[in-house]
Amino acid sequence: MIRCIVVDDKPLAIDVLKHYISKVPSLTLTFTTVNPLEALNKVIEGEVDLVFLDIQMPELSGLQFMKIVKGKCLVVLTTAYAEYALEGFENDAVDYLLKPVSFERFYKAVEKVQLILKGLAETDKPNTVALAKQKEVSHIFVKTEYKLIRVNVADILYVKGLQNYVMIYTATEKITSLQTMKKTEEQLPADQFMRIHKSFIVAINKINSIERNRVSIGDKNIALGEVYREAFYNAIANN
Repeated sequence: MIRCIVVDDKPLAIDVLKHYISKVPSLTLTFTTVNPLEALNKVIEGEVDLVFLDIQMPELSGLQFMKIVKGKCLVVLTTAYAEYALEGFENDAVDYLLKPVSFERFYKAVEKVQLILKGLAETDKPNTVALAKQKEVSHIFVKTEYKLIRVNVADILYVKGLQNYVMIYTATEKITSLQTMKKTEEQLPADQFMRIHKSFIVAINKINSIERNRVSIGDKNIALGEVYREAFYNAIANN
């Protein structure tokens, strides 16, 4: 059994996680609190395997909590603010759940915890079948009005979608292609490019900075779409 506690300054958020925990046989809830200092004592005393932890709390933030208990237990962060994901993963959070948390997403986080506790974390045992399927993509061909143009993948900064066509931006040129964002996204290697807005795909290794849910790439600042934030911050943290 995985001994877990819930720390959140919102009682309603605690109730949601209590309900989810009760539905997972491998979890046993030993403590809930709105006071992170109380939870800190439980962890230090060695009574906790896993903490479901809110970030924005009075007296002690979730990130400060993680720095204190580093290595003493596993932590799954729960918050309404995606911009804290990077710092959370830097402090070894197992997962990052955006509120309102669905049971499906909660259960995926629990599965990660189970793998780690069994010593079978994906980082130590990669999926060789998936890796074998990955292809090295050096270029793509995109359709313009009169011809197909070859574009080197390494040169692409970002792609902007405009109704029935896309604009592909490199450091030296702008290419107008008569195809959809979906088609372009399918062409580009998923380990190098990511959709961060309904109208933008960016090259991950070309990102200069990330601030307040805005991504700076080249001379462009691109808003990070709300529905893409969690996946984006997860990808950046693992990149």
